[in-house]
Amino acid sequence: MLSQENVISAQRQKMKIPEKAYTTAQEQRIARKAIVNDEPKIAESRLERMLHGFLDVPPRVSVDRARLFTESFKQTEGMMIDVRAAKALANITGKIDIAIGADELIVGHCAGGSPGRRYGLLYPEIQASWFKSIRELPSRNAGAFSVTDEDVRVIEEEILPYWNGKTLWEAYSNLLPENVAHTFFMPNSTSTRGVIDDMSTIKAMADWIPDYTKVIKKGYNGIKREAEERLAAMDPFDPKNTFDKRAFLQAVVICCDAMITFGKRYAELATNMARKENNPQRKSELLEIAQVCAWVPGNPARTFREALQSLWFTRCGICFEQEGAGIGNGRIDQYLYPYYEADIKAGRITKESAMELLQCVWLNMAQYKRLRIGGTVGSFEGYPHFEQTTVGGQTRDGRDATNELSYLVLQSKIDWPLDTPDLMVRIHSRTPQAFLMKACECVKQGTGFPKFENDEEIVPNIIAKSGVTREEALDYAGSGCVEARLPNLDIFSGLEALTNLPTAVVMALKDGKIKLAREQQEERLGVRTGIASEFANFNDVMHAFRMQAQHLIKLLLTKQSILETVKQQQRPMASPLISSLNDLLMDQCVDIHSNRVKGGIRAGGKLNFVGFGTAVDSLIAIKKLVYDDKTVAIDELVAAIDTNFEGKEALRQMCLNAPKYGNNDSYADSIAHDVEGLLLSIINGYTDTFGLRHDVVFVPVSSNVSLGSALGATPDGRKAKDPVSNGMGPSQGCDVNGPTAVLLSAAAARNTLGEGQGAKLLNVRLSPQAVAGEEGTRTLAAFIRTWCDLKLWHIQFNVINTETLIEAQKNPEKYRDLLVRVSGYSAYFVDLSPGLQNEIIGRTEHHYAC
Repeated sequence: MLSQENVISAQRQKMKIPEKAYTTAQEQRIARKAIVNDEPKIAESRLERMLHGFLDVPPRVSVDRARLFTESFKQTEGMMIDVRAAKALANITGKIDIAIGADELIVGHCAGGSPGRRYGLLYPEIQASWFKSIRELPSRNAGAFSVTDEDVRVIEEEILPYWNGKTLWEAYSNLLPENVAHTFFMPNSTSTRGVIDDMSTIKAMADWIPDYTKVIKKGYNGIKREAEERLAAMDPFDPKNTFDKRAFLQAVVICCDAMITFGKRYAELATNMARKENNPQRKSELLEIAQVCAWVPGNPARTFREALQSLWFTRCGICFEQEGAGIGNGRIDQYLYPYYEADIKAGRITKESAMELLQCVWLNMAQYKRLRIGGTVGSFEGYPHFEQTTVGGQTRDGRDATNELSYLVLQSKIDWPLDTPDLMVRIHSRTPQAFLMKACECVKQGTGFPKFENDEEIVPNIIAKSGVTREEALDYAGSGCVEARLPNLDIFSGLEALTNLPTAVVMALKDGKIKLAREQQEERLGVRTGIASEFANFNDVMHAFRMQAQHLIKLLLTKQSILETVKQQQRPMASPLISSLNDLLMDQCVDIHSNRVKGGIRAGGKLNFVGFGTAVDSLIAIKKLVYDDKTVAIDELVAAIDTNFEGKEALRQMCLNAPKYGNNDSYADSIAHDVEGLLLSIINGYTDTFGLRHDVVFVPVSSNVSLGSALGATPDGRKAKDPVSNGMGPSQGCDVNGPTAVLLSAAAARNTLGEGQGAKLLNVRLSPQAVAGEEGTRTLAAFIRTWCDLKLWHIQFNVINTETLIEAQKNPEKYRDLLVRVSGYSAYFVDLSPGLQNEIIGRTEHHYAC
């Protein structure tokens, strides 16, 4: 058998493509680092010095947040949950060890100890039972963390005993019906069986965006005054002024004081360090840090630097308060631009110094890594936490919103592409060509940045589903992987699950039964829909598929109703800090977790389907081979997938050669259209406990690999344990007619039935030669214009040579900072499991961008 490298080489020779004809800027940078010579070294920049050793070791576990949070909760039992959460935040900001790194300009860290290293925090109030396996973190195949013996002692003796029986997970899981839990989880485990990967308690809330403008313009003193004025005006005899409203406002006051304290502690530390500093330049920098932190976040920012520092302190507070992943940075080029513009005009900063400040913030964000619960690591490989940053788009009155800061943020990703924060560019029909070309230059670096979201699709979608004005919808920002949110209008959105859609195809063929790849026995996890040999035609197959999909959706909605009820009635958690950064919540004096907010945009939740392309291709193969061409009997096909095509390679090749979604083939794309319509029609029949409809989304993170590893063979020719398809895109390696054909298929698959259309992730992989030179940049820009015209939700690119990825697998130490686009995020390639690495390599590498 030919090796992977030989197969790729043969393909290139057939297409007359030179071996590694072009390389990206990222590949060139890594190659330069490997060259050792005696030439004098150029003086390192500030960020280069700060990055020394940053990726040399895995992230570490920091127990400080969990220890101080638990310490406070032990002292506040019997108080209202809002006040307890606020006092816990105050305990953290007032006691956690703080430090300032040698070159830092923007300060503040969520982990005690010296800055400059990646870390993960613990949130025992959400789920603590998995802490018992904390010693296994360093040996994880993916998502490893180092942990000290002292950390383990603190967890086992001070944290874990208190939270037994008190967590969100326990309140939720104890109410799950047996049939739901049995389908979701392995026996006596929180790990998924591979049909549905439950995300209900992996974090405190769904993806969201606070109003950073509020704290930057008002400061926490201003927010505190607002809360105090509302408290003073409250009539205790008015039945509308319930005790929890008063508790909420009291909690906001405590949170504001806590954040002000955090800033002042850094001001004091910087002053003390300046007194001892002998280097005049660093002494001056420390004194400026002290001056900035003495002013913000308590007061309104006056400069670009103060605005950035206030933003970052707020980000720290959010991570202290709750599991902060998925909380986006919003439209940073819009709310920071007035400060940047004023400073540039006044001569207080230059573009270069502003860039340096941005890079300092990015590095701080890149240090925080989500510490995933054991059973969910496979679905979230590469330490993503979705601090999505949005630039571009339109203003509220419909003008193009790009400005000088939009370009500067893009340039920062070109110069220093850390994995976090993620960067999203909003595109519309009038996006300036210069800005689009700049974004394309960033794409060509090969790091996966930026991703693109489409105003022409998303703005009408928001208006249709929520009834907001066009002006309000035009102010959306990216959140999570590829979702869209409206600050001050979006409120709580419940977490749901990742559903392995191809399992519904398999169960449709087997009367509801399925044998998962990690299990010994076949079991009925679906509903009875008859055996395949009794199906008269393809319509019978689709009916059975619909019934199986509907069964899985009912299980999802059952568990979602339980989660919403637990959060509403038991109130196991509160987030008064982040709630204070939402005008709607402040106006009604309610916490974001209370589920009692009136008005606003309350998303019913996300029904996230994984393996769309695999499910579609499987149905295509059944229709083509069994019912149209009649070359294969349905029993023969079912028997083949039961045995992983063992001894049936000829049949497997027939399945592989059947039409495939992603090639602008109307035969295949019509079935994709029907499958999305089928899911939407099911969803349209249900609402959540608030009477709201759910969204159908296709955003897999890395679960297409983990869920694929639990799934047996499928009728499209895919073998057992192989990944299923990614997002809304075609199956790996099946899009053979070029990238434009992928766009046309995705557009053809779009079904507008009902109001459940949600985020749809689309990956495209291009070879560096496809976008080489100025002509390549223009071609890529034209391709993105086509995507925009087709009104597709999202698109992102991997631009990297296959040989580089294979070499990185063999010599990971040489490719420590090689970034790739995984799903709605980029990650360091060597931080990924071999299975996910191979999935990325297996994606079709298009050699032309049209």
